[in-house]
Amino acid sequence: MAHIREDPRPLPTEPRPYLEELVRRTRTVCGPHLVSVLAVGSLALGDYRHGRSDVDVTVVVEPSLPGSALHDLAGALAHPHLPCPAAGLELVVYGTDFVRHPSGAAGYLLDLNTGPLLPDRADVDAARSPAFWYVIDRSVAHQTGLTLFGRPAREVIAAPDRPDLLAAVRASVREHSDGEGHLADNRVLNGCRSVVFCRTGRWMAKRTAAREVALAEEEFRPLIEAAVRSFERPRSSAIPLPTAEVRAFLAWVRARVEQTARAAGT
Repeated sequence: MAHIREDPRPLPTEPRPYLEELVRRTRTVCGPHLVSVLAVGSLALGDYRHGRSDVDVTVVVEPSLPGSALHDLAGALAHPHLPCPAAGLELVVYGTDFVRHPSGAAGYLLDLNTGPLLPDRADVDAARSPAFWYVIDRSVAHQTGLTLFGRPAREVIAAPDRPDLLAAVRASVREHSDGEGHLADNRVLNGCRSVVFCRTGRWMAKRTAAREVALAEEEFRPLIEAAVRSFERPRSSAIPLPTAEVRAFLAWVRARVEQTARAAGT
């Protein structure tokens, strides 16, 4: 049986058996071409909420991995063939030849979404996807990725260059400002995380970032505190937030991000 490698930051109890089986199946499919399996996203940032959060995983493989293995991996990990205990699995596969260098591109070999609350997606054409999500995820992985198998994140994933990363943050804020397909609480908390990143250069857990922004910005404190309360509930019972207040907050976030980008010359 495959065992998750020890890491200074422990994983939450609930997804551990699932992640162990995910690693086992990934090793079986990829064989000697597998370099790393990394927990990223809320797992890496210490903000996983069972029943609310996705399980985010980054897989790094040698470029010599046969193309057929990507199809096989998507099938092996698809829910309910491998039942996902979280809201969903968001797994991205990269080649070492891509992720060893900073990039502002999406660059994946496979983008797999599957699970009880996610629409199924198994895409192998990175050119069809907006790059910003992947740039931000690689930045989080480089900073805090938890090693489930193989080499540590910082050895295999290069941090994106700051101009590319700020461009990705700007695009993510625009996406959340539009609101379509995103829960209001998640839009607010992602906004908080973007502001804190612009101020500190570090990625923080959403709720930690929310506390920092709420303390500093009294005008938005009630909205942010309501977003945190909603985030701590299952997705199916999220608390509605005032549309106008969410829009005003995200406009403020966007202005802060744009200011940071201009100051950095991007």
